[in-house]
Amino acid sequence: MRKRDGRWDRAVLGGLAIAGLVAAVTLHLAGAAPAYATVPALAAVGTLLGGIVAWPRSHEWIGAATTGTGVLLLVAAFATPASAGLAGGYWLLAASTLLTVLLTATFRWAPPRQVVTGAVCAGSAISLWTLCLVPEASFFEYLGITAFWSLPVFAASIAGGYPRAMQSGRRRAVLAARRAQQLELAHDLHDFVAHDVSGIVVQAQAARFVAEHDPEAAVAALERIERAGLGALASIDRTVRILRAPDGDEPESAGAREAPPGIDQLPDTVRRFGDTGRTRARLDIAPGVTGALSREAASTAYRVVVEALTNIRRHAPDAALATVAVGPAEEADGPAVAIRVTNDAPRRPDASPLGRRDRGQGLIHLTERVEALGGSLDAGPYEDGWRLTVTLPATSLPTNPLPVTSLPTNPLSTDPLPTSPLPATSLPANPLAAPASPLPGLTP
Repeated sequence: MRKRDGRWDRAVLGGLAIAGLVAAVTLHLAGAAPAYATVPALAAVGTLLGGIVAWPRSHEWIGAATTGTGVLLLVAAFATPASAGLAGGYWLLAASTLLTVLLTATFRWAPPRQVVTGAVCAGSAISLWTLCLVPEASFFEYLGITAFWSLPVFAASIAGGYPRAMQSGRRRAVLAARRAQQLELAHDLHDFVAHDVSGIVVQAQAARFVAEHDPEAAVAALERIERAGLGALASIDRTVRILRAPDGDEPESAGAREAPPGIDQLPDTVRRFGDTGRTRARLDIAPGVTGALSREAASTAYRVVVEALTNIRRHAPDAALATVAVGPAEEADGPAVAIRVTNDAPRRPDASPLGRRDRGQGLIHLTERVEALGGSLDAGPYEDGWRLTVTLPATSLPTNPLPVTSLPTNPLSTDPLPTSPLPATSLPANPLAAPASPLPGLTP
């Protein structure tokens, strides 16, 4: 189809060129106008008609045709004798006017390389075509005439170049928005799906070891695998709905309209973490901080906790206890909430303080997100384990907050907890845990 269109365009231009030559010869033989004056004008007419007939495919060659027409006008201008008279001048004026229209179209639609050649050749022809009509003018008169006839070239560049620049800016903005959306979706998949998938892996490993000796425990592990798989599928479905939605439209499904998870969903997340591994989990939330964060800050706090727990499962499966504490920041200039995730897994001396060897991007992205909200993120060794601390600005905090208390994420647990100045209830250790790994503690 494209080749056929190209042949059609060439046929149209060839026919117009032949018609123009015949017309130029006829006018010259009839004594109506010299050929050197009529050829550029007829070439401009043929190019304009060909561009209209072949629209929008003419965008690909309009610049080259404008360049050729400009060269013809330049040759005609310098070949015109001083005694050419008004007849030749009228034809050159018509050619200059039509060439200005073609130059505007070149600035608007032609490929960049053709824009350069067209601007040089056609712009020079439009600016200089009148010099042959005033052979006895002084240098300054030539300069003034050239400057005056350069105004149409400037007007063509504005009329054609400004819409082109605006369209290019919109295209770049759309591409940037799409790229940002792609990155956001990738981070969502990493933050939420990876958390559920890592739990599936742990439960599958545990079920493999106990299936032969304790079938009931294996069935319980399969049920937890099912729940984690459904959670991962829900995250993927939500992402797919966003991708399928038209640009600028909100997905109509209720799942896509639901608010992003926040601090109020941490108890369920911590409970599920404790149910799918050997590491016990404890959640401490100070009263009043749940509603102290903005919607975006609360979502970021939730993502931080999910990423931290996922890293514990990946890199510190031998940790006995993971503690998530949310409370007022102690050393902040204004109202702020601190989120601390700590595990007690021993850290290997050769472990990188910045992350695992493959340099995961989870905490790197979260650091950028936290800093964009005016907060800070710090991760490093803490006592015998590892701690991640995030501080986020809060809208308001209670003037006299109550002591931090632990939310009972699993009130049926009877596992003993390490001594702590804060009352807490732990999640029960999972007897189906996978074998311990020598990987280091919490890492990004």
